[in-house]
Amino acid sequence: MNMKDKVVVITGGNSGIGYATAKELKSLGAKVTITGRRKAALEEAAADLGVDAIVADQSKLEDIEQLVAAVKEQHGNVDFLFINAGIAQTSLIAAATEQHFDDIMDINFKGAYFTLSRFIPLLQAGSSVIFLSSNTASMNHPASSVYSASKAALNVIMRVAALELAPLGIRVNAVSPGPTQTEVLNKAGLDASALAQLQEQIVARVPLAKMGTADDVAKMVAYLFGEHASFITGSEFIMDGGMVL
Repeated sequence: MNMKDKVVVITGGNSGIGYATAKELKSLGAKVTITGRRKAALEEAAADLGVDAIVADQSKLEDIEQLVAAVKEQHGNVDFLFINAGIAQTSLIAAATEQHFDDIMDINFKGAYFTLSRFIPLLQAGSSVIFLSSNTASMNHPASSVYSASKAALNVIMRVAALELAPLGIRVNAVSPGPTQTEVLNKAGLDASALAQLQEQIVARVPLAKMGTADDVAKMVAYLFGEHASFITGSEFIMDGGMVL
């Protein structure tokens, strides 16, 4: 694939899947801008990748609108938008707090929704939007009610947006990873033995008996942005080694 000079915006691009996708699209010739809430981490990632960075908190509409204005001033239009930023927290329904609900929904749902909404004027015919969803949107696990609901809501928005934007020649899809090996696991506060045990438990639930990687997802995103996917819109691509089955 050749994405030379295509303008790409990736929210939450300073780590994990966002970082891997920025690296992949940069290697294909795209002009990449990543966003994130943590200025130091974002700038370090941007320097490593050789891409642009704009500090923006996806949970805040003001930040989203400032991000759009900055991208418009720098590039005019956007070819590819990867709405990737999100958080994962767990709580049993009986123990849930308003703060837990708002923290997840403000970033994963409201923030993603308005990121799409405000970027639409910058999208042109032939451009593409991808939401990072999750296989949990199609599964039911204790303590995951709010997180799963936020991702299921994204899938609904994705399908409606695909219909609304099709007349403009804009495609909208979602990628839903399952267990993915990123630094999030290493930040869980577990020692090496406990971490290995956790990974074994996760892998035991995956038919392909392995975890995915951020690079796996990055390559899928790149494919869906590319010309070979020009007839694909309104679709969710689950990448979980068969776990949802």
